Amino acid sequence: MTDGLLALQQRLQHPFSKPALLSQALTHRSFSSDHYERLEFLGDSVLNLAVSHLLYARLGSLPEGDLSRVRANLVKQDTLHQLAVDIGLPDLIKLGEGEVRSGGQKRPSILADALEAVIGAVYLDAGYAAAQALVERLFASVEINPQMDAIGKDPKTELQEWLQGRKMKLPMYKVVGTIGAAHKQSFDVECEIPELRLCERGIGGSRRAGEQAAASAMLQTIKTKVKP
Repeated sequence: MTDGLLALQQRLQHPFSKPALLSQALTHRSFSSDHYERLEFLGDSVLNLAVSHLLYARLGSLPEGDLSRVRANLVKQDTLHQLAVDIGLPDLIKLGEGEVRSGGQKRPSILADALEAVIGAVYLDAGYAAAQALVERLFASVEINPQMDAIGKDPKTELQEWLQGRKMKLPMYKVVGTIGAAHKQSFDVECEIPELRLCERGIGGSRRAGEQAAASAMLQTIKTKVKP
C-alpha cells in the first residue's frame, strides 16, 4: 500500500483489514474496470442512514420534514465535495488520462462519489458500526442546526420535499442503460413515482448526475400534469 493510502487511513481513523477495498473506492471508471461505482451505490445508502441517525440523536424534536431538509443539506454534492477535499481525496483519486487533463481530480461530482465509495468500503471492511463512526467523524466539524435551509436546492432534493410535503413515498431511481465508451460513459437513469404512475428519465456523466437529470424531468412533468 502506498504512503498516500496509509496516511488516508490515519485521517479516516480506520485501518483497513482489506486494503484493496480502499484502493477500489478511489478508482474512477476511466482508470480501470475495477472502479468505485458499486461501492458508491452502497456508500450512498450507508451515508443516508448514518446521517439520519445522527440527526435523530441531535435534533430529535424536529418533525420529519425538517429532518429531511437538514439531511438533504448534509448529503448534497457540495457538502460531500468539501469533506472529500478536507481528507485529501483529490490527490489520491486514480483517473484515466482524459479525466486528468479535464481536471477530474477537482470535479465535485467525482470527489463526492469517491467519498461515498470510501464509506461503502469501510462498511464492507468492518460493518455498519465502523461506517457510522466514520460518518460521524467526517461531519464533526460541519455545523448542524434546525435552521439549515436547502438554498439552491438540487432537483432530487426539491422532488423529495415536494413528495414528503404530500405524504408520498420517495421516488425510485434505477440505471436503465449506459452510453458511450467505458472511459467516457453517460448514465441513463429512470425516476419513478408509483403513487402518481409517473416515470421519467435523464442522462448524466455519472450515476448521480443522471439521477439529478431524471429528477429534473420529473419535476417538469409534475408541474404540467399534477394539480397543486
